[in-house]
Amino acid sequence: ADIPVIPDLEEIQEEDLAVQVAAPPSVQVNRVLTYHDLDKDLMKYAAFQTLDGEVDLKLLTKVLAPEHELREDDVSWDWDHLFTEVSSELVTEWDLGQSERED
Repeated sequence: ADIPVIPDLEEIQEEDLAVQVAAPPSVQVNRVLTYHDLDKDLMKYAAFQTLDGEVDLKLLTKVLAPEHELREDDVSWDWDHLFTEVSSELVTEWDLGQSERED
């Protein structure tokens, strides 16, 4: 009584896509080390005190600037103000160069 019917390829593709679920993207999250952690690791591990097993970095690690000296406040830049400031400095330098050539 039931006659088997061969389905169209388009019907099968539509059905397959409707049932499939996209796999979520895999993102590897690495913890970002703080300056304090990096400082501790630098002094703790001897591997950080030589480069390629030949160059001694102990002198460099002694004179590295501490974190509080490296911190700067965030300053927002205004394009028009920055462009005007740089243009003004360039014109001033150019004028000084011209006056030196004339002398």
